[in-house]
Amino acid sequence: MRGRLDRSEMSTNRRSMKKSASARNRPRSNARAAARPAPAPPDQPPAGSGSITAVAPFEHVLATRYASAAMAQIWSRENRYACWRRIWLAAAQAQRAVGLPISAAQISALQRAADAAIDFRAVAAHERRTRHDVMAHIHALCDAAPAARPIVHLGMTSMDVVDNADLLLMRDALSLLVARIAAACREVADFAEAHADLPTLGFTHLQPAQLTTVGKRAALWLADVVEDLRRIATLRDNLRLRGLRGATGTQASFLKLLGSAAKVRRLEEDFAVRLGFTGCYPVCGQTYSRRVDSEIVHALSGLAASVHKCCNDVRLLAMLKEIEEPFEADQVGSSAMPYKRNPALCERATGLSRYLLSLAASPPMTHAAQMLERTLDDSSNKRLVIPDAFLAADAVAVLLRHIFRGMVVYPATIAAHIRAELPFIASEDILMAAVRAGGDRQELHERIRRHAQAAGQRVKQEARPNDLIERLQADAAFSRVRLGEVLSPSRFVGLAPGQVREFLKREVRPLLRRLSSDAPPAEVTV
Repeated sequence: MRGRLDRSEMSTNRRSMKKSASARNRPRSNARAAARPAPAPPDQPPAGSGSITAVAPFEHVLATRYASAAMAQIWSRENRYACWRRIWLAAAQAQRAVGLPISAAQISALQRAADAAIDFRAVAAHERRTRHDVMAHIHALCDAAPAARPIVHLGMTSMDVVDNADLLLMRDALSLLVARIAAACREVADFAEAHADLPTLGFTHLQPAQLTTVGKRAALWLADVVEDLRRIATLRDNLRLRGLRGATGTQASFLKLLGSAAKVRRLEEDFAVRLGFTGCYPVCGQTYSRRVDSEIVHALSGLAASVHKCCNDVRLLAMLKEIEEPFEADQVGSSAMPYKRNPALCERATGLSRYLLSLAASPPMTHAAQMLERTLDDSSNKRLVIPDAFLAADAVAVLLRHIFRGMVVYPATIAAHIRAELPFIASEDILMAAVRAGGDRQELHERIRRHAQAAGQRVKQEARPNDLIERLQADAAFSRVRLGEVLSPSRFVGLAPGQVREFLKREVRPLLRRLSSDAPPAEVTV
């Protein structure tokens, strides 16, 4: 082990350090400078290595391919930061109303800046210097409204801006989503009503079971999505603003500014009303509770699960050629197999639904990870998860509506599948009819069992049609049974048609009337 450096070694090290510092401060040679690409201007991508043209910026496929333009606009950079400026304006207006010395000219300057396009190059320059996104936007706002510089962000902390803006964005996104889901529910409801009486083969364990109707099966899909709609609408209606609470949620800065709790209360109430809210969460730390985000994304994931189940069922029924999603005249199903009519819309809906389901795990983990009054590990996660969850939910709702607007039903194929299985399903009814006609129950049961086993072997081993009815018709023990009446499919659907109509009348139509609102157009373009 070396001991202390002697003086000669210390002097040598000092000279070496000076030489190294001097070398670092000297201009680099032209060759080395040319080897390092120049930094890209703000908001411009760097040129690719060795390429002449600049590389195009990354585009989020959820926004550019799947979600509607209306939902993408809500989560756009321009809209998010315009919300920040609306919040600074509303705060200044409320502060002026409660008596702070803020002039009408300063409010007008903020209003003009809030209405104008944001200079994102200026914001980027400020953020490179401050390393703080909110401060960068404060400086950019002050540049745009210099008269208001003394009163911008007065008494506020970053979360007085960011969190309130996030709640504004989520409220708008929830409202759009409610309209989207309601529109999809109307299409599914109309489909269920139109086919309430059409018998179809039911399946349990993916094996043929008792009959149901096409409309009753659609009502099962609809019941799930209706519950999702109720929950999402309730979350929207119960959403509140964070309010003006300051650094730890105590409102200490506003109390110092205004001098009384009553004025602080009036300030926050006025602020909330200006932003379209009727109230604020009663308590918070630096942020509103991240449980709010967790509950919202969980509800969106519930929609994803419902749509996934529905579209998987449609895919299975398309495989059986009983129903089919819309398929356009020039649509190509496969680049290799020209005859294919793939259920591409349902496949896309299930893929997006799985992505949305995967997002649901993140917000509760973020909620759990928050420590004391606030930690910043929520920020980066929220920026990713919350917009993605809404964009995916929007895309799924748009797809569901499109699928059911053009859903095609093939009654002849459905009837053929019923004919293949109904003789087995109807065997107990045939037995009871034969007993009522005077036969011995135990003897008749054994006869039906033998005929059914033989018919089943014919179907499975010889790939020939089910001939159980022909066998029974040829058996004298069943000569007094009117098999045509016994085998009417409508006799085997129970109360399904009435259940569908009652469900639509009592549950679905009133809800859709209450939540009726025209969603902006959203066409499925790919």
